[in-house]
Amino acid sequence: MRIAVLREQTANETRIAVTPEMVTKYVGFGAKVAIEKGAGEGSRLLDKDFQEAGATISASASAAVKGADVVLTVRRPTVEQLEGAKKGALVMGMHDPFGHEKEIEALAKAGYALFTMEFMPRITRAQVMDVLSSQANLAGYQAVIEASYAFDRAFPMMMTAAGTVRPAKAFVMGAGVAGLQAIATAKRLGAAVSATDVRPAAKEQVESLGGKFVAVEDDEFKEAETAGGYAKEMSKEYQAKQAELVSKHIAKQDVVVTTALIPGRPAPKLITKAMVESMAPGSVIVDMAVERGGNVELSKRGEVVDHKGVKIIGYENLPSRLAASASQLYAKNLMAFLETMIDKEKQELVIDWEDELVAATNLSRDGAIVHPTFVEKKEA
Repeated sequence: MRIAVLREQTANETRIAVTPEMVTKYVGFGAKVAIEKGAGEGSRLLDKDFQEAGATISASASAAVKGADVVLTVRRPTVEQLEGAKKGALVMGMHDPFGHEKEIEALAKAGYALFTMEFMPRITRAQVMDVLSSQANLAGYQAVIEASYAFDRAFPMMMTAAGTVRPAKAFVMGAGVAGLQAIATAKRLGAAVSATDVRPAAKEQVESLGGKFVAVEDDEFKEAETAGGYAKEMSKEYQAKQAELVSKHIAKQDVVVTTALIPGRPAPKLITKAMVESMAPGSVIVDMAVERGGNVELSKRGEVVDHKGVKIIGYENLPSRLAASASQLYAKNLMAFLETMIDKEKQELVIDWEDELVAATNLSRDGAIVHPTFVEKKEA
């Protein structure tokens, strides 16, 4: 069994799909691990670290992937990058299939079995494999760190002989994994924190972290969560009521972090130009959904916009801004999933295609798209 890890080619992607610790585990399963030279540099993981763990360092991507049974990635690779891997090789990573159906189809036709980690079911058995949670947790933390850096005042209340510094007011929009970590981080830094979310269960979670919950709590709000734990898209009427409440609240905030994102859809617009202009100069907004169009009307992907003294941070790929930690968690997610497909006695891949985790994440097999979501979409 041969496992290959390539150097990521996506701009601003500094993570890697394996760490030396995980290499040791793969070697223990009987695998030979080949890593492209320099693949871990963005995460402060050197080639010698991987060699000491038992991996082989390959001079090029083509050398690393040659004869591979499994290719581990962070982002979706191209057909050209995978050329030389075995037919039917497993390619595991965050393939971001929505909106990239042509790229997925090209990889499928090339004969690779794609597994997209974003589709991992949120069930107890799969918690250790949940890349969305592991990466969103770090992104929520980093969003507040970025905000604190851009904010030109202290976060906590400070009582000194020279006077009292009031605490910063931080508002988090969306209390999923990223939002809850943003709340916790802002609270640890000493801010007065409030948050909003359309899911009823979020109220208790926000309050347990010391935050104040802000939402229109009507009948629609009480039914605003899917069976999978995601937020439903709300009616126009509810959105209008919530927007009015939030608009008044935002005007009083120093820091706002937006996290609202529905898988497979453009990010909902939550903050208008008028809302931005209602904030005091020196205030900061971090738009965590900028890669899907953004929650803020004025945010720009990859940029910090200064609009009338209000800074709007639109950094892409926040987990990559703390790559060492992000890679550590992501590599563990991948290893935990791949381990379920390895027969440790025979030291070979044995895949149960009917397993719920495999079926939920498998995009392609035997030259064709097999995931129901994309099969149905193609037929429609």
